[in-house]
Amino acid sequence: MVFAFAFFSASLTPSLMPRAVLVQGALSGSAAAVGYLVGTTLAALWTFLEIPSPPLDRQKTLLAVVMLGLAAAIASLWHAAAWQNSIRALWGMPPLDSVDPHQLILVAIVLFTVLILLGRLFLMLFRMLAARMAMILPQRVAILAGLAATILIFWSIGEGVLLRGALRLADSSFRQMDNLLEDEIAAPSDPSKTGGPASLLDWHGLGRQGRHFIASSPRREEIERFWGEPAMEPIRVYAGLNSAEEIEDRARLALEELIRQGGFERSTLVVIAPTGTGWVDPAAVDTLDYLHRGDVASVALQYSYLSSWLSLLVEPEYGSDSAQALFRIVYRYWTALPKETRPQLILYGLSLGALNSQQSASFLDIVADPFQGALWSGPPFQSEMWRIITAARESGSPAWLPRYRDGSTIRFTNQDDHLGLPGANWGPLRIVYLQYASDPVVFFDPWSFYRPPEWLSEPRGPDVSPKLGWYPGLTMLQLLFDMMIATTSPMGYGHVYAPEHHIDPWIAVSSLNIDRATAERMKQYFKANAGEE
Repeated sequence: MVFAFAFFSASLTPSLMPRAVLVQGALSGSAAAVGYLVGTTLAALWTFLEIPSPPLDRQKTLLAVVMLGLAAAIASLWHAAAWQNSIRALWGMPPLDSVDPHQLILVAIVLFTVLILLGRLFLMLFRMLAARMAMILPQRVAILAGLAATILIFWSIGEGVLLRGALRLADSSFRQMDNLLEDEIAAPSDPSKTGGPASLLDWHGLGRQGRHFIASSPRREEIERFWGEPAMEPIRVYAGLNSAEEIEDRARLALEELIRQGGFERSTLVVIAPTGTGWVDPAAVDTLDYLHRGDVASVALQYSYLSSWLSLLVEPEYGSDSAQALFRIVYRYWTALPKETRPQLILYGLSLGALNSQQSASFLDIVADPFQGALWSGPPFQSEMWRIITAARESGSPAWLPRYRDGSTIRFTNQDDHLGLPGANWGPLRIVYLQYASDPVVFFDPWSFYRPPEWLSEPRGPDVSPKLGWYPGLTMLQLLFDMMIATTSPMGYGHVYAPEHHIDPWIAVSSLNIDRATAERMKQYFKANAGEE
């Protein structure tokens, strides 16, 4: 009970994301259940080690615990709105008057009860298995073996059967649904467009995300109005899951369509790894099209219909296989072209797309003829390359904005432009990581279970609450909930990357010669179109 009340109270403190009442209720109920589990585990260990219990009056002790626990919970609920407002103020969100404690407590109690019942079921199975094993094994060995077997059974059923089975069924169902349902976007009548009359890729087979990617491309006239001078129509190629059965076939179709449209005749070619759903962030590709006056070709390959964090659970290898297949076939064709006439080759990915894009190219394979660079936004914490670079950052640079070596190859930035490093000159390969300090997809840390994450040290990111504290076990749970709601943040915070924040990275990666006044004018143009002040 002590641990349950403590975890409940601490769960109301701020983390990276502001939380709605239902999310906070679910988090608090889960936290209370975890606290209860910690307490019962310690009590069981105490008994297992045969340590004498202190001589306490059980009823009086329980009453004292409940009274003190309720007092702590009420005090935390009283401060909860102020804690949440410490994030909302940094993000320009309206403050909360209250966290709606009645609804919060109701949700927390329901979830706590469900989790406790699951715990009771676990305990019943454990006792049954331990009793069976005690017939042939020493008692304490049987207890440990029964515990291990129970954990294995629960894990196998929960993760291996129910979760993966449900996710694979959902992915298959979404694929069939996407193949059957039509949206309001009409197929292009222009033969030069992907999905048009002369296209090698059927409009229907692109899927909803592919159709939106093609249809949302800025028109040449729009780009010309911004620049006040002639521009080109951007080229966009997309192969959906229904375009072909095998990954290699989809990649081949994408390459052939790219060649048909003249993609290798543009000044810049971007190989995109989409998110888990197949979505390509317009905040990134639209700004690139404008910056290059439409002289851009972009190509992407879909590998799933699930959101990124679900796709990581059910089919993590699909995304990397897809990204590798597309990059290899495009890179092979690109390297065969004359260097003086071929486009500059750039990689791009957001979220799971950033992770897969990082895995798409082996630097040993491209070192003799490297691509121009890459822009990776919101790289998930599982990104091995990102983790290595962050861990090897220069002393004194924060984990949320590292400086890597001399800055000639890799640089980091966020809402503000931090790419102009003093004394640093870009080399032939330019890689930029765009990440917000408040992005839990990037900064979720499983080791925060027992140690404070490095990004929590001072100085903190400009969009991270100064009241965020570290609590053993609980902080990891808070960050896990943050990661699940990361895309609900206002644009420019959390895991929602604003178009204007892509402009400086694109200028750096693609070596554009654009003056600061024009760059600022473009930022204001995209902010206005995004509905921001």
